[in-house]
Amino acid sequence: MIKKLITLGLFSISAISFAQKVSVMPSVGFAWRTAEMPKGITYEERNYIKGLKKGVNFDISAYYHVNHILGVGLKFSNYSASSDGRLTVMDNQGNVITGNVSTKDNITFFDPALMISNFSEQTKHKMFIDMGLGVISYTTKTGSVKGTGSNLGAELNFGYQYQVSKNFLIQSKTGSYCRNAQQNEVQRCYV
Repeated sequence: MIKKLITLGLFSISAISFAQKVSVMPSVGFAWRTAEMPKGITYEERNYIKGLKKGVNFDISAYYHVNHILGVGLKFSNYSASSDGRLTVMDNQGNVITGNVSTKDNITFFDPALMISNFSEQTKHKMFIDMGLGVISYTTKTGSVKGTGSNLGAELNFGYQYQVSKNFLIQSKTGSYCRNAQQNEVQRCYV
C-alpha cells in the first residue's frame, strides 16, 4: 500500500499553461507528519500514533504568471490520516480503563502563494518553488469527541515537472507546511 501511494505521489499530474499565463497544478500523494513521537509511550500507543503520522495529501494551486519566472496565486492542501488502536488510560480516581479507539485527522491549508519557475523556458524539464502564508486548520475526531483548531501557517514546495505535451506535465514534488502554537504542533511532509 505504501509503495503504491509513494508511486502515485511521484507521478502526480499537473495541467499547466493556458495561454502561457495561468498554471493549474493538482497533486495527490503519500504524506507523513514529521513531529517527534512522545517519550515513554507504550508499544500500542506508538503504533496508534504511527497510523496518524502517515496519510494522503491532496493539493491544488493556481497561478497567474506575472513575468517569465514569477507567478502569484492561491493554494489549497488537505492531509488525511486515520488510526485504530487499543489504548489504556488512568482516570482521575486511579482506575485503569482500556478500550478500542478510532481516530480520523484532517489538516487543511489555504493560502495566497508565490511561485518561481522556469516554465517559460524552451525545455521539457521544468522546476518550481512555491511558498505561501495562510490559514492552517486541524480537525481530529475520535468516536463522538471532536477537536478543532486553526492558526497561521506556512507552506514551502519544491517540484520537478516533465512536459509531456504543450499543456500537460507530470510532476514530482516535495514540500511541507507547519504550524507551531505552544505545545500543539502540526507538520506535514509529502512526496
